[in-house]
Amino acid sequence: DQVAEPLVRRDPAGVVGAASGVAADRVGVFRGRLPEDARGLTLAQAINATLTDLMAADAGVLVLGEDVGVKGGVYGVTRRLRRAFGAARVFDTLLDEQTILGTALGAALAGFLPIPEIQYLAYLHNAIDQLRGEAATLAFFSNGQYRNGMVVRIPGLAYQKGFGGHFHNDNSVAALLDIPGVVVAVPSGPAEAPGLLRTLAGMARAEGRVGVFLEPIALYHSRDLFTPGDGLVLADYVAPQQWAQSLPSRDEGRLHLLGEDAAEVLVVTFGNGVGMARRAIAACGVRADVYDVRWLAPLPEDHLSYVARGYPAVLVVDETRRSGGVSERILTALVDAGYRGRMRRVCSSDTIIPLGPEASSVLLDEATIEAALIEISVTGPEVP
Repeated sequence: DQVAEPLVRRDPAGVVGAASGVAADRVGVFRGRLPEDARGLTLAQAINATLTDLMAADAGVLVLGEDVGVKGGVYGVTRRLRRAFGAARVFDTLLDEQTILGTALGAALAGFLPIPEIQYLAYLHNAIDQLRGEAATLAFFSNGQYRNGMVVRIPGLAYQKGFGGHFHNDNSVAALLDIPGVVVAVPSGPAEAPGLLRTLAGMARAEGRVGVFLEPIALYHSRDLFTPGDGLVLADYVAPQQWAQSLPSRDEGRLHLLGEDAAEVLVVTFGNGVGMARRAIAACGVRADVYDVRWLAPLPEDHLSYVARGYPAVLVVDETRRSGGVSERILTALVDAGYRGRMRRVCSSDTIIPLGPEASSVLLDEATIEAALIEISVTGPEVP
């Protein structure tokens, strides 16, 4: 029983308190342009605003990584942070992932809240033991005497246009998902990102937990969902008065009800898959709703199985690889929970992602999702 105890104890009230802190002079930090006054933010803008608020409210928050300081990040996500908070709190590191995470480990032990960035998901594998063998196990090896809460930001996943290859378009997440105690969250857009990132920061501060925020690069600057100019991907930034109430539960995904009639299929997905699934549903006409898992580790298994009971069929849309991807865990959770409906999954291929247009030949596409929706909606008996 002692060996199997949780590595980190939950502190829900502490998480909310740590995640909801507000700086005394937000107007000054944002130079008079508060993000909640803007008309819709992209994913990159929403993450930038959240990092700004976290740093303004907590003087111990540090942002570090390759090109995060002077350049403001490869995709502009950390732009203006160095100017606002100085080089001692926002700084560029060596081009070495072990150094980045090692620095974060030491900073966390010294009482800071480090938010290191690993520039691309594929780069994480150069330093994965810093999380597996060090950060995630410190509480275990010290019997809870030490903790090193942090939030590791990782731009990743695939579907970048005109840029990539396997070093920059990486959809392999298996190494992250089986590290005990580590929480992995993936935003599907700017509506989800601030709450998820703020919650991870609250867990790091209140519980000493190690969190990973996996950011879909292809969605950073997306604005439109169905047609050019519709702006349906953009989202307003929640004002501080609503932060505590808007934090997502770590035990629940988000259900998107897409029609007034009862749906035939529940599409379970995350990240890029949410938008892809919604477009596929609109194109094929199948009555379906979308469940955004949000939390890849630990999965919100109880909530997922509860929601799935109301649907005769479940389609898992998984942008990661067929072997070692996320869909295996989702289907297993549903089977273990006794789900009796029809189930199917569509995934990307078990291969390295090639450079250029050929990437589309191995990545899950919307045509495949459409075909699977049509097939699963008319196949097999209904669940009584």
